[in-house]
Amino acid sequence: MTAAVLNLPETNTLDAEVRRVFEKQFDTAIRLRRSTAEERIAKIKKLKAAVLAHSTALQEAMYKDFKKPAVEVDLTEILPVVAEANDAIRKTKKWMKPSGVWPTMMMGGTKAYVQYEPRGRCLIVAPWNYPVNLCFVPLVSAIAAGNTAILKPSEMTPHTSAVMVKIVKETFTEDEVAIFEGDVAVSTALLALPFDHIFFTGSPAVGKVVMAAAAKHLTSVTLELGGKSPTIVDETADLDLAAKNILWGKFTNCGQTCVAPDHIFVHESVKAAFIEKATAVLKSSYGDSDAAQARSDSLTHVVNQRHTQRVAGLLEDAKSRGAKVLSGGGVNVADQWVAPTLITDIPAEAKIMSEEIFGPLLPIIGYTSLQKVIDEINANPKPLALYVWSRNEANIQKVMKETTAGGSCINHTVVHYLHGNLPFGGVNNSGIGSAHGLYGFKAFSHERAVVRTQFMMARMFFPPYSGFMKKVVPWLMKLV
Repeated sequence: MTAAVLNLPETNTLDAEVRRVFEKQFDTAIRLRRSTAEERIAKIKKLKAAVLAHSTALQEAMYKDFKKPAVEVDLTEILPVVAEANDAIRKTKKWMKPSGVWPTMMMGGTKAYVQYEPRGRCLIVAPWNYPVNLCFVPLVSAIAAGNTAILKPSEMTPHTSAVMVKIVKETFTEDEVAIFEGDVAVSTALLALPFDHIFFTGSPAVGKVVMAAAAKHLTSVTLELGGKSPTIVDETADLDLAAKNILWGKFTNCGQTCVAPDHIFVHESVKAAFIEKATAVLKSSYGDSDAAQARSDSLTHVVNQRHTQRVAGLLEDAKSRGAKVLSGGGVNVADQWVAPTLITDIPAEAKIMSEEIFGPLLPIIGYTSLQKVIDEINANPKPLALYVWSRNEANIQKVMKETTAGGSCINHTVVHYLHGNLPFGGVNNSGIGSAHGLYGFKAFSHERAVVRTQFMMARMFFPPYSGFMKKVVPWLMKLV
């Protein structure tokens, strides 16, 4: 039997097909509670092999969808899936083992442990910006934890989704892993079902919709969201390295990255030097003109014309309010193209200062007081990422202790996402829960508390309550 693939216009038929597959996964989910590490690892190996076998097709599909360079497909889409799969292949057996805990003073005569159980039937809703990475990486975690899964890729990258359908069909039966193509109607039909866990990656606005739908069934969620991730470059930073690294982190995937630096606070004493270096890096990396950059084989395009118009609107709004374009600024809506752009002198009321950019526009904001920068960051929703560039340990610690973010890099950007031994996730508006490696395994697992009696010390507390008990309890209250 093949994996389910859906793209049906009739709502009744759509709902019925979605429910059919969902119900078909029930018995499998129960059976998978008994699955061994070897069985789970075998599935992960098959998924990895299928992704690698279709790597050329994925490169071609993503170029058709938004002209993503083949090297970037390998680095940001296929490599993360392979790395996550390899990590799970090595460690799933260890992760599955019950984790023993020491007895407390009240628990004499027992031993206790945490037993990791599959959550059951899981829904993974993936975005368009990294369609393979952000669908198959959580799928690896779901499989390692012993779950079934239904996948919903984005309709905005149809060529990529078509290849993903082939991968799923070749690798799984629909009672194990199914994939449903389609628009918001498909998402709505899926979210109406009582899944055991939902893993969603996308915007905070849609994350609220997902969480509201999950609440109707008390379904647990992992929400990987976004927001405006700030970067701080102080007066002691290595400006050459900062310029190269920040622009790499920003303009990879055309800025359509949830952890991309959204805007930079640069100390006024080094702002001019940083801008000069950043402009040079931009030209050397992608071309010395908008026309050259539009032809660059190192730059992805915007995903569609609607998003191109949205990003262009942010740029025009900022310019109309007095912002200065330092480099770039070109727009071609028909070609889904916005040039990598550096902007400064942006008034606070410009939309680009409050809306997530999610595109190749990089505001550069001068500052003189680090405390004021920290206060501004804290006045806004908690970011998914925060980056600080400094060689002053006091400044680094001040930023790290007085702000909060899903994750941070010191003298680097973006790479915390790639660190398989770190939890990846947001805080409140930027996300709920964590993913990757052990943290991904736990996200798709229920941590069941188990106490096992060796000898029954608790019998002394059974009624009737004697005078002895009245003496023992106050003593225990002091002891514990």
